[in-house]
Amino acid sequence: MTIEKTAVAVDESARRHGPLSALRHGQGLAGVVLVAVVALAGVFAGLLSSYDPLTQIPGANLLGPSAQHWLGTDHLNRDVAARVLAGIRIDLLIALLAVPIGALVGALVGLAATVHPIADVTAQRVFDLILAFPTLILGITLAAITGPGWHAVVIVIVAAEIPIFGRQIRTAVLAVREQPFVEASEVIGADTWWTLRKHVLPNTIEPLGVQFALSLSVAVFIEGAMSFIGIGVLPPQPSLGSLIAGSIANLDANPWIAIGPLVVVAALTLGFLLIAQALGRARRLA
Repeated sequence: MTIEKTAVAVDESARRHGPLSALRHGQGLAGVVLVAVVALAGVFAGLLSSYDPLTQIPGANLLGPSAQHWLGTDHLNRDVAARVLAGIRIDLLIALLAVPIGALVGALVGLAATVHPIADVTAQRVFDLILAFPTLILGITLAAITGPGWHAVVIVIVAAEIPIFGRQIRTAVLAVREQPFVEASEVIGADTWWTLRKHVLPNTIEPLGVQFALSLSVAVFIEGAMSFIGIGVLPPQPSLGSLIAGSIANLDANPWIAIGPLVVVAALTLGFLLIAQALGRARRLA
């Protein structure tokens, strides 16, 4: 009985404080801490490491971890920890640039699709076409056209997120549009765009927060995969994916060349997933 009362109290608290309270405890707090630790490490890379990620250190070939080189050095005598910290910055910049663009474009297309049946059918077929291509196949195709690089990663992430956000906001808009308060505004003469802006859109923003956190974790994965196969961020610039790819030939000499970026990728992905799960649970309880 005590357990049931505790569960009811927790649920009532979640309803009372809203989705943001989910980030202050449990899964949400764990996710925020993971992402914050990794992000701060990238932001303050210059304070955490005295080595330049691109500078070759004389006589420091494939050294193991030490007080001077936390993760050792690579086959080109570069400090691995400095390169991992620089890779964090590059990955976060790509994710925080590409996901908002994809979300914005997708949301606008999804909103436009609800205005007229022809626009809806056109948008759905475009979404189907994008989703028909696996992300890596899309990345390979784009890299063959524009050349590999960070710009190719950004474009692929944007393209992958447009149909996801577009369909999500379309579904939310269609559901909210049937509510009595929306019908009342239309009865008194409000036009479609005014109704969307004042009534429908504010009530569809909340679900996008969950998808946004989830998409950030996917973006980290996409960058890692594209850079790993050589069509993403190009050497000598470090990214988490390119660092893992460059470590394969030297794992026997210094496995930390791979372990460092792998741990960071896992922490970022897990952190964003925990945040998305916490926000999703809070939304269901609201």
